[in-house]
Amino acid sequence: MAKNLQSVRGMRDILPEQSSSWQFIENIARELFNSYGYKELRTPIIESTELFKRSIGDATDIVEKEMYTFEDRNGDSLTLRPEGTAGCVRAGMQHGLFHNQQQRIWYIGPMFRHERPQKGRYRGFYQAGIETYGIDGPDIDAEIIAIAARFWKKLGFKKVRLEINSLGSNEARQAYREILIEYFSKNEDQLDEDSKRRLNKNPLRILDTKNPKMADLVSKAPDLLDYLDDESKIHFEGLKTRLDIMGIEYQVNSRLVRGIDYYNRTVFEWITDELGAQGTICAGGRYDGLVKQLGGRETSACGFGIGLDRLQLLVEEQKLDQSNYQPHIYLVLAGEGADIAGLALAEMLRDTHPQLRLLVNGGSGSFKSQLKRADNSGADYAFILGENEVKESTITVKPLRNKELDQQTLSQENLDEFIKTNLL
Repeated sequence: MAKNLQSVRGMRDILPEQSSSWQFIENIARELFNSYGYKELRTPIIESTELFKRSIGDATDIVEKEMYTFEDRNGDSLTLRPEGTAGCVRAGMQHGLFHNQQQRIWYIGPMFRHERPQKGRYRGFYQAGIETYGIDGPDIDAEIIAIAARFWKKLGFKKVRLEINSLGSNEARQAYREILIEYFSKNEDQLDEDSKRRLNKNPLRILDTKNPKMADLVSKAPDLLDYLDDESKIHFEGLKTRLDIMGIEYQVNSRLVRGIDYYNRTVFEWITDELGAQGTICAGGRYDGLVKQLGGRETSACGFGIGLDRLQLLVEEQKLDQSNYQPHIYLVLAGEGADIAGLALAEMLRDTHPQLRLLVNGGSGSFKSQLKRADNSGADYAFILGENEVKESTITVKPLRNKELDQQTLSQENLDEFIKTNLL
């Protein structure tokens, strides 16, 4: 017997009953980003492997362990994108978007990392993000953090906190790196294997360890904020001032470093305790040197990425309002001539009310089974078109959610007013 085919481990299907929560999140993101004047950029899912090695960093977990990399028929090494920023920079350079210009862009789409699948974390996952280029100063850092804060409000999330830090300039970060190497080298016997591997490649990542046995050692490490250059201190204070003015609460976490090499100065994470250990739902910061690192001109850059899979879990678990994604009306067709007359009526109603969400019964089905489908659809009302209604040009309106309302019969001429008053 043939083995049933299954999805690849860590990849998943998003089923129809889950799609409303995804649309709820994605539509809010698109509307919000556009409202701030950001424009969408769509980049390929597959890029040159070299792009990610040069941007993310050879010593990161992403490049070392997690990328889906393969050779195509020409022998070129290609990789399924593990994050969104590198592709945005490559596209901006290729199409001349950074030459004497400011850019505010957003993206949304699938990413891929070969990680251990767990709640809210998949090997094929979805991410939305914001990228800004050519804008100096802490004002843009504050703006993108404010966008994220507004996103949580629009989604209805209440238990989300913001942590911020500064990594300083690339020069200050390099100097601090040497200080960390010296400190951890003196205590190498207390390092786990991951930290020993990172020691000379990316020692800042040791500060982000989740190993509780190393908590005391890490807590006594030199504090990054003590080694900031003056310009970075001014930038960080400017960011905090702007967040204070906007009323956005935050915590300074000097151990926050992020897992990608291209960050400098501002880094931040939005965290929730509603998802257990997988609490970070948005992360970002500045990466002023990335465009130059990839062969372009010196260009200021700042952005964030949001893991949509975790947001979808929160939306489902907290039962947040998604009523805008359910049908307003389920049209029940029962009796001779109702199927043809129903299609004509449905299209007329859609022409008259473009915002109306109308689901028409498909195929056969008894009157009772159609009413059951109507109820299961989540619609507010069942519009019933039977043989008598066809003859008399009427519609029977049955409330499905508010049981205190009475069923009534309306002439089709009066449907417009009913829909305007009760549904739109």
